[in-house]
Amino acid sequence: MKTQRFWSALASASLMAIALGARAADDVQTPAPDNDAYAPATLTGTLAKARDTGTIALGYRDASVPFSYLDARHAPIGYSIELCKALVAAIGNAVHKSLNIKWVPVTPENRIDAVVDGRVDLECGSTTSNIERQKRVAFSPIFFVAGTKVMVKQGSPIHSFRDLAGKKVAVTAGTTNEKALRDLDRKFSLGMQLQVVPDHAEGFARVANGQADAFATDDVLLYGLIAENAAKGGAYQVVGDYLSYDPYGIMYRKNDPQLAQVVKDTFQNLAADGEIERQYKRWFLQRLPSGTSLDMPMSAQLESIIESMAGGEAQ
Repeated sequence: MKTQRFWSALASASLMAIALGARAADDVQTPAPDNDAYAPATLTGTLAKARDTGTIALGYRDASVPFSYLDARHAPIGYSIELCKALVAAIGNAVHKSLNIKWVPVTPENRIDAVVDGRVDLECGSTTSNIERQKRVAFSPIFFVAGTKVMVKQGSPIHSFRDLAGKKVAVTAGTTNEKALRDLDRKFSLGMQLQVVPDHAEGFARVANGQADAFATDDVLLYGLIAENAAKGGAYQVVGDYLSYDPYGIMYRKNDPQLAQVVKDTFQNLAADGEIERQYKRWFLQRLPSGTSLDMPMSAQLESIIESMAGGEAQ
């Protein structure tokens, strides 16, 4: 998605949609930030902030493999990170300015507040878009669909959620997984001993060192953790049925119509151009920087979502 053709088309679409005025194609390619046409009154919200500061703040996670995590040099990488970089490029084109990225670490507990209070402009992680969260923040179109499952050591007697009765189960704080586990525990009177941990890495570690019998989070994150920790020894498996439905989106602030239009246009172009599919293959089918691979083909459900997105039907 680095071709001049794509970004020129995307910039033009975004500019028209947010009523920044018609400009010639060569103007789009040659920024003119001091021109009267780019006075502060023409932009609002995040786009105005980006133009004035020259910066976009991206929230990232340190252990959400392969969506948002740190490489050996402690730089943020992953599927969500690449999609956010495409959004930054589109925003830069829309405001006719080259933008710098400010990387801001976030956790499941503070990520929503970080977006709401302005510390983060785009949250690039593995965050479920649901009605409750949409009361506080806005979401991009869906770019992945996951669901809560359980990871255990191989040979564990746990094969389904009913086997979690009385067991020590780790779950990450501030996630939809935590809510799913608490609802399940109440509904079936399982008497689980929930261990609420700060991040996914800690949940995995609890199972690895025997402090917990199981760790519950999105299935794809479990497969990512297993793959990334393969070299450390130990054998783990993901078991049971899905305990929740979790469609992922990029978070940004509510009531920001100019940014919302750029996000929508960008995702439509990424889908139509095939870039979302290319990035999916890169992070789910090819070897990760660690040398492991998740080997997870795209689901028919996600294929349908991306096809609809390419046609302008954001979900």
